Amino acid sequence: MERAYDLVVRGGTLADGTGAPVYEADIAIKDGRIVALGEIRGAGAEEIDARGRLVTPGFVDIHTHYDGQATWDAHMQPSSWHGVTTVVMGNCGVGFAPCRPKDHDRLIRLMEGVEDIPFPVLTQGLAWNWESFPDYLDALSQRRFDVDIGAQLPHAALRVYVMGERGAAREPATAADIAAMAELAQQAMAAGALGFSTSRTLNHRTSDGQPTPTLTAGEDELTGIAMGLARAGKGVLQVVSDFADPEAEFAMLRRIVEASGRPLSFSLTQAPKAPQAWRLLLDALSDATGAGLPMKAQVCGRPVGILFGLELTLNPFSQQPTYQALAHLPLAERVARLADPQVRAALLAEAEAGTPGFAASAARNWGNMYLMGEVPDYEPRPSQTLAALAQKAGTSPEALALDHLLSNGGRGMLYLPFLNYAEGSLAPSYEMLGHPDAVPGLSDGGAHVGMICDGSFPTSNLTHWTRDRSRGPRFDLEAMVRMQTRDTARAVGLYDRGMLAPGYRADLNIIDYETLALEAPSVAYDLPAGGRRLIQRARGYVATIVAGQITQRDGEPTGALPGRLLRGAQAQPVAMAAE
Repeated sequence: MERAYDLVVRGGTLADGTGAPVYEADIAIKDGRIVALGEIRGAGAEEIDARGRLVTPGFVDIHTHYDGQATWDAHMQPSSWHGVTTVVMGNCGVGFAPCRPKDHDRLIRLMEGVEDIPFPVLTQGLAWNWESFPDYLDALSQRRFDVDIGAQLPHAALRVYVMGERGAAREPATAADIAAMAELAQQAMAAGALGFSTSRTLNHRTSDGQPTPTLTAGEDELTGIAMGLARAGKGVLQVVSDFADPEAEFAMLRRIVEASGRPLSFSLTQAPKAPQAWRLLLDALSDATGAGLPMKAQVCGRPVGILFGLELTLNPFSQQPTYQALAHLPLAERVARLADPQVRAALLAEAEAGTPGFAASAARNWGNMYLMGEVPDYEPRPSQTLAALAQKAGTSPEALALDHLLSNGGRGMLYLPFLNYAEGSLAPSYEMLGHPDAVPGLSDGGAHVGMICDGSFPTSNLTHWTRDRSRGPRFDLEAMVRMQTRDTARAVGLYDRGMLAPGYRADLNIIDYETLALEAPSVAYDLPAGGRRLIQRARGYVATIVAGQITQRDGEPTGALPGRLLRGAQAQPVAMAAE
């Protein structure tokens, strides 16, 4: 008997991405699209019983760095473990196209420094079967993935391609340079880039310590490139900045949007050095959007935090001579040596004496550092810092840190929130997420493989902010689902997804909401050249569906790879044009 649909999801509780109250309904899917909702009488070639389960649109993560991983891997993990069905990469001005062969190593070292992806991983993993940005998109278009992938044109690569050494040295662009970059940007948008990204932060440096090539790019350069997008009639702008002078920097971004008419988003976090500056930026954003300008803030729902561990890039003892003498040993041997009473005593004596330098001080910031447990806590209380725990236990923070690092066979980790936690709570994140011109972002999926593990943002947003938070107000489930489905999709011009409605992409999650939980971060050695990376999985995703195909069942990949490269913005389905 012929089945009317490819897939029918029966009886789920739908949070449909609009923010409307949840309701129970069936979903019928055919040819990768949702074709009907309600009581579906026809049968599907495959059916899923979703009674008692939460059903959401697939999550759209607009701030990732899978630019390299997408060239060698079909699975965009960790994102695809966390209900993400569309990722946007090429953020923060870094990426691998356009690029001349002589600049391969230069762009690798930039990505290594900015996004903590090791040089050997990228050297072995990247095929470099492209030069121009359209070439890069063509190479990606031949591949298949477990999510859809959108790419942005990175400013650093573009600047070096046009200006060579002058661009890398951050020299001012000439009028001819700007015209050439604008022309290439226009071509990239025509070829299917979702947008253009740039970085203006001192935090972004090459692995040998040089600032990113785009750090001091002038307003004339940024405006010129934005006008290239304007001539193409498509593409979004993405910016990360230190906002050292918030009013002046935002005024410049506003002028760029006014001149080009292109939508712009910028990264917004609470920095410890200026813990109230984010309020000024949100006020300026409200003023700009009130004047009709298409601008958004990308915000995150938990602290951006560094993880320290014996397997990771840094730990509190990395700079000590006793540890450095053992650092080359395999983990098990290192753990055995560090557990030796004499070695332990020498190491703790060195650590307690102190080591100068930013890295060393950050790695021993005991008053703001926490133990990462088997059940991650991303809004820990001041009483849980290593300083507080050590005082209560009558020991030193150094000794407590070492004991935890040696636990679980040397796989214990420490957690240092360094953005969005200046006041010891997530109250700023709550305000940012609730702002009408903000969207969730900044997960950095695919990057920071030895220090940060934030690709799990979509799961923690759902669990912490709608169910588990005990230190302040929460969001309605429906609102949080809307934020990371419809809102994020529309922020980058993807109007064909992010909602459960006829005509929309059949990207969805079936979730056991009551048991949905993050697992602790761990380390895998599965990158090219045996490279190490932090990963974090979740429990409670019953199924993830991309373009009507089940890609994950109970957190495990099915082997289906329906994901494709997205070529530019996607139009709203005709059936919903009046929505």
